[in-house]
Amino acid sequence: MATDLTTALPARPDVAPIQRRTLRLLFTTQVIGGIGVTIGIAVGALLAAELAGTAVAGLAQSAAVVGGALLAVPATRIITGHGRRPGLVFAYGVGALGGVLVVLAAATRWVPLLFLGMLLFGGGSAANLQARYAAVDLAEPDRRARQLSLIVWATTIGAVAAPNFAALADRTTTGWGLPSLSGPFAFSAVAFVLAAGVLLLGLRPDPLLTARRLAAARSGLPDAAEAPPASPAATPVPAEPVAAPAPPAQRGAGMLAAFSVVRARPAARLGVAAVAVGHLVMVAVMAMTPVHLREYYAVDEVLPVVGLVLSLHIAGMYALAPVVGWLTDRAGRRPVILGGIGTLLAACAVAGTAGHDTFRLTIGLILLGLGWSATMVAGSTLLSESVPDAVRPSAQGLSDLVMGLAGALAGALSGFVMQVAGYPVLTLLAAVAVAPLLALALRPVPVGAPDEED
Repeated sequence: MATDLTTALPARPDVAPIQRRTLRLLFTTQVIGGIGVTIGIAVGALLAAELAGTAVAGLAQSAAVVGGALLAVPATRIITGHGRRPGLVFAYGVGALGGVLVVLAAATRWVPLLFLGMLLFGGGSAANLQARYAAVDLAEPDRRARQLSLIVWATTIGAVAAPNFAALADRTTTGWGLPSLSGPFAFSAVAFVLAAGVLLLGLRPDPLLTARRLAAARSGLPDAAEAPPASPAATPVPAEPVAAPAPPAQRGAGMLAAFSVVRARPAARLGVAAVAVGHLVMVAVMAMTPVHLREYYAVDEVLPVVGLVLSLHIAGMYALAPVVGWLTDRAGRRPVILGGIGTLLAACAVAGTAGHDTFRLTIGLILLGLGWSATMVAGSTLLSESVPDAVRPSAQGLSDLVMGLAGALAGALSGFVMQVAGYPVLTLLAAVAVAPLLALALRPVPVGAPDEED
C-alpha cells in the first residue's frame, strides 16, 4: 500500500512558480558543477599514479569519494538547520579549496597534500549529489522521480564534455607554469566558486524552508517538524524571513534519528542500499579504467582516449536520467532498481572481457553508467518518500554518506586489485558485490507495509 507521502494532492499554483525557478537554478549549477567535478576526476588517478605509483592510484579517487561522503555530514547539518542554499554553497566552497590544494601538491610533489586536496575536492561531488534532493522538496508526488532525474541529467551537459577538455586545460595551464595534470583541477576550482556564487545569490526562497512553512501553515502547528508527513497542498507560501534560522523543532532530526527510521522501514533500506551499491560498482570499475587504458597507449595518447571513454560513460550515467525518472514514476521504484542491477552485471561482464578492445570497453562503461543512473534515481526517490518530513534531509544525507563510504572502499581497493590481479578480476569482484542488493530487491514485500509502494 502507498503511504500518505505519495498520495496525490490538489494543484499548488502558489508553489509551482517557486518549483520551476528552483529547477532552473539547480539545472544551471549542476552544469557548472558537473564540469568542475568531472574535469578533475578525469585525471585524478593519473596524477596520483605519477606522484605515488599505480598501487595507490585508486586512493586518489577514494579520497575524493571519502571527502564527498564525510562532507555530507556537515552539509546535511547546515541544510537541516538553515536550508538547502547554505549547505550547497558550503560544499562547493570546500571543493574549490580542494582543487587549489591539488594544484599545490602537484607543484611541490607532496603526496600527503595531494590526498588532502582530493579529500576536500569531494565537496563538489557532495554538492552535486545533494542538489538532486532540493528538486524534490516542492515536487508533486507523481513527478518526484522525473524532477529529481532532471537535476541528475543536467550534469550531462558539463560532465560529458569535461573529460575531453582535460587535455586542453592541461596544455593551457602548463604554458602558465603549472605542473602536468594539475591544470584541470585549477579549472575545477573556478567552476565550484561560480556554482556557489549562483546558488548564494539565486536560490531564494529556499525550497526546503518553503516546504516546511507550507507544512506548518497547512497543519496549523507552530513547527513544521510536527506536521503530518505529506506534500505541501495549495496553501499560499508564507514569506521567507531573511537570515532567520528555523526553530529547533523545525530543523528536523539528526542522522542518528534518521538511521533508526531507515533501519525500521524496508523501502527506505532498499533505497539506501540501491544508491550505495550502484555507486560502489561504478566507482570500482570507472576509477581504474584510465589506468587500464594506459597499458595499451603511449603517455601522449592516453588522455584523449580516456577523455572519450569517460565522456561516453558519463553520458550513460546522466543522459537518459529523465527516461529513468519517467520509468520510475510509471513502473515503480523497485522494478527500476532491479533493471539497474541487471545493467550493472552486464557492464561488468562486457568491460571485464574487453581486453584491449577500446570500443567494447566503451560499451561496458556506458552500461555501467546506465546501471548507476537506474539505482541512483529510483533509490533516491524511494528513500525520499519512505521517511517522514522531519527526518528526510538527514536520511538523504545519511544515504549520501553511506554511498560515499561504499564508493571510497571500492576506490581504495581497486588500485590494489588492479596491480595484483588485473582489470578483469576487478570487474568480476564488482559484479559479486551486486549480489546482496539483488537479494534485498527480490525480498517479498511485507503485506500492509506502510512504507512500500503499490
